[in-house]
Amino acid sequence: MTPLIDPFARPISYLRVSVTDRCDFRCTYCMAEHMQFLPKKDLLTLEELDRLCTTFIHLGVEKLRITGGEPLVRRDIMTFFKSISRHLETGALKELTLTTNGSQLARFAADLAALGMRRVNVSLDTLDPAKFQEITRWGRLPQVMDGIRAATAAGLRVKINTVALKGFNEDELFPLLDWCANEGHDLTFIEVMPMGEMGEEMRLDQYWPLKDLRIRLAERFTLTELAERTGGPARYVRIEETGQKIGFITPLTHNFCESCNRVRVTCTGELFMCLGQEDNADLRAPLRASSDDAPLETAIRAAIARKPKGHDFDYSRQKVKGQVSRHMSHTGG
Repeated sequence: MTPLIDPFARPISYLRVSVTDRCDFRCTYCMAEHMQFLPKKDLLTLEELDRLCTTFIHLGVEKLRITGGEPLVRRDIMTFFKSISRHLETGALKELTLTTNGSQLARFAADLAALGMRRVNVSLDTLDPAKFQEITRWGRLPQVMDGIRAATAAGLRVKINTVALKGFNEDELFPLLDWCANEGHDLTFIEVMPMGEMGEEMRLDQYWPLKDLRIRLAERFTLTELAERTGGPARYVRIEETGQKIGFITPLTHNFCESCNRVRVTCTGELFMCLGQEDNADLRAPLRASSDDAPLETAIRAAIARKPKGHDFDYSRQKVKGQVSRHMSHTGG
């Protein structure tokens, strides 16, 4: 079968799929406290998600990341993981992974590891229990820490994703680094993105450019640029004094699109060819119109043919340019 190649000769080998827009946290930069969630009938069923992912795998996708919302709050989600893991066994899928807030990991980590998952990304912006409750509104830090320990005990590699927030976690830069070094976790910093209903003023107030964060790191440590590329947004350095690998995802100060190998599917079956663009394709209609996968494959190929070269996020001139209206929890983190 002809693999998926976009108009800029980039093979599409990485799919991120949101399985729910629901979450048991209400992180201030991600969603409103009183969210109107999507009607259940609009969401793809677990069987439809399996069909969709399987079609992408047949078209050359080798890495599948499950996101949300919080994917582990979706009812019976382990049924989906167990089913889709058959592609790990055949070798068609090289990696099945998960982005999570960690709240449910204590329940599911051992089962996820048993079906072939090797690593998870855990979103964690602070190690202070009071600040954690403030930023997540509904979250409890001890529950997340229990989940991270359970993941490690199950043999899962844990990568910590930290959103850099000015005036919130600037003072935790070095404590976070030290904790990750002691626990053996990789760490990636992410610039806050202009998505959802939050006012521009709030976004600009939160925006902590990672170039400034890197300058602070370099004052204390020796940073060596790594050539490692995943086709994704992260750029990596090694801290020579500790051996840690630190990632930086900088959509706002560095356009990272030239090697993009990924697309995203929302929990309602919308295919977004670029996180920072509104253009999308409806995959739910062909999924539900026929048990034959040919119309679905045709819709996927037509969408990939429209994949743009890059996004337009920009915080310059004290105005959020290129803002997209949908919540991150809808597209998938």
